[in-house]
Amino acid sequence: MKTSDSLLSAACAATICLFALVPAVMDAYTYINAEYGFLASFVKFAILATLGECLALRITKGMYLRAGFGLAPRMLVWGIFGIIIKLAFVIFATGAPNLVAAFGFGEGVSLRSPLFTDRLFAAFCVSITMNCIFAPVMMVAHRVTDEHILRNGGTLAGLFSRMDIPAILTEMNWSVIWNFVLRKTIPMFWIPAHTITFMLPAEFRILFAALLSVALGIILAVAGLRGRQ
Repeated sequence: MKTSDSLLSAACAATICLFALVPAVMDAYTYINAEYGFLASFVKFAILATLGECLALRITKGMYLRAGFGLAPRMLVWGIFGIIIKLAFVIFATGAPNLVAAFGFGEGVSLRSPLFTDRLFAAFCVSITMNCIFAPVMMVAHRVTDEHILRNGGTLAGLFSRMDIPAILTEMNWSVIWNFVLRKTIPMFWIPAHTITFMLPAEFRILFAALLSVALGIILAVAGLRGRQ
């Protein structure tokens, strides 16, 4: 274990202790999420999902950062994706139960139902619709921005340069995207994980989603590294 690993582990442990042992920290977190939800989502994904990519780089290359990685542009892109993901959470958490009800399953299909089975079914419906409709587009979009950052040397100025989307799409390793990112991680990880997310009380869903964003960063980054090998 390197010194950087120890420092990261200590920082994570300290953060967990703050939330677990200092009620004011959790109260402040809950307040910020309630009053400034989209800003909070930007910050959480900018930090945690980028951390996931740094962890993937550590696992595959033995370092958290390297030349051309583009820490600042990745954080900015993930922050924007964080806002989009929060929008998706709102849309699908509202729309999926209504869609199920439209097919005649009744009004019991609700994330707020007092019955555990009804909440579980509603959460599963939200998760499966979101991951089948929204997640593939978001994951491919992230791969495009990731490649754009790398092509421009990881600079913040390069992020705002013209993005050659057709060329990036043409050169992407679609075998890895389909066989790993979409075909395996969505049904085997994301649908169950987001079912759990939407089973939680509303005030805890955001926190759990933020933790899942670390896994999201790792999955997409590893897929990108595998695709370039």
